[in-house]
This record gives sequence, structure tokens and C-alpha cells, in this order.
Amino acid sequence: MSHIPQQKKEKQENVFIEGIKTVGLSLVLAFGIRTFIAEARYIPSGSMEPTLQINDRLIIDKVSYDFTSPQRDDIVVFNPTETLQSENFHDAFIKRIIGLPGEKVEVKNGLVYINGSPLKENYIEAKPDYKWGSAIVPNNSYLVLGDNRNNSYDSHYWGFVPRNKIVGRAIVRFYPLNRIGFIN
Repeated sequence: MSHIPQQKKEKQENVFIEGIKTVGLSLVLAFGIRTFIAEARYIPSGSMEPTLQINDRLIIDKVSYDFTSPQRDDIVVFNPTETLQSENFHDAFIKRIIGLPGEKVEVKNGLVYINGSPLKENYIEAKPDYKWGSAIVPNNSYLVLGDNRNNSYDSHYWGFVPRNKIVGRAIVRFYPLNRIGFIN
């Protein structure tokens, strides 16, 4: 026979139940936020240098593109295109949007041209030492390039990114601590 008074026994059970509820709610919120709102990502390669460094940790906004379209200069995370999947790539990529749907894009003489006008790019590691295009970006697709143009496996190799492959936009760097801040 138990010597624990009934009131104390109920209090112990209530603490246990409340703990389970708290952990359960925390898991649901964490899963919901990561799935639908934002998630953390890290940079595994130098393809976005100098803007993003290897091992930078970022927060990816997964909501804003539900209300607006991706814009030129946005740094986006996207799932592999069919071409990339056929090359056995399974992990998400991160690149900068350069060409928007319907635009004519060309890379020549160390510059990117959009509809015949050179694009001002103060964020690249070095001018591209390759020629690409010209090509019209298909509807609901984007041309993406790494900021480290000459060391980036990007659209100039494998083509355009369909809108439905874009996961979200990089908005904040939270690590390393000396580089914390919003991503322009």
C-alpha cells in the first residue's frame, strides 16, 4: 500500500503530464517552423565567396516567396534540378539569382549582360573568365550564379532553376559570431 498522499501523487502525475505536453509542443513548433517558416543551413563550399564563406551558418526565409517573387540579387537555396539529380546531386544548392523569367542573359568579356546591358556586380570574387549564352530565361525559372564565378557549379553549367525548386532566401548569417548580420 502506498504511503504517498493522494494530492501529492496527483501533483507528481501532473508535472509528468505537463512535461510531456511541453516537450510535445516544442517538437511540433520546431518541426513546423523548420518545415514552413525558416531553417538553418551551412555553406559547404567556396562557390559564394566572398559573400558567404565556407562553414557560414545562415537562416533561410521560407515564407516570403509565398507572397512575392524571387528578385535579382537574392541569394536562394534550392533543391537540385532534374539535370543535377541525373548527375547524382541530392543536397540543396545556394546561389545568387541573376536572370529573371523572360530576360535575355549573356556572359562575355568578364561581364554579365541582362537584355544587352551590363550588370553591376560589386559582390563577385572575380570577373567571369568564361563565355555563356545568350539565352532567354524560361517562364517560372531563374538563372543562378555563384559569387565566385570562376569556381562555381551553377546555371552556366547545368541550366535554369524552376521556381518550384526554390526553398527560400538567405536572410541572416548567425555564425561565425564575428560575421553575424543580415545578408545583402
